[in-house]
Amino acid sequence: MERLPVDLCLKIFCLLDHQNLATVQSVCRKWKNLASDNTLWSNLFTERWGVDRATFYAPIDSKTWKDVYIVQDRCDRFGLGLKIIREGDDYYLIHQGQIQRYLGTRSLETGRIDASTEAGYVDDCSGGNEPRSGILDKILFFIGDMEAASTHAKRSRICR
Repeated sequence: MERLPVDLCLKIFCLLDHQNLATVQSVCRKWKNLASDNTLWSNLFTERWGVDRATFYAPIDSKTWKDVYIVQDRCDRFGLGLKIIREGDDYYLIHQGQIQRYLGTRSLETGRIDASTEAGYVDDCSGGNEPRSGILDKILFFIGDMEAASTHAKRSRICR
């Protein structure tokens, strides 16, 4: 793949869905840059939500089509309201699909809560993450667990 021309790599990446394209980005720096191509994500967005929505949600300022795609996907999965969500072991506060605050992570082995800030995960409107008290963390994680459990229960009830 190192010797392939960029345009050929992009044609190959065009055949991938959003999940595989996100996975490809973790292979190496070259693939990360190529798989973040604005045209790829624009095509994926248009394919999934149509031309009208693509025109309406076209990125402005410093946003990319990948950013717009991720927010729209999160809106589809969790809705537009203010929610605490869990993605993997990490908890976030979201509103209208946009991450408002990184809440922390929970270690699955110990059940320990780590509310420390990790670079790259914070999209914080207030400009910083101040430490929270232990009981507040426990309440937030409990609400996140309940939201995740109720979403799974709702999906299984609908599929029956």
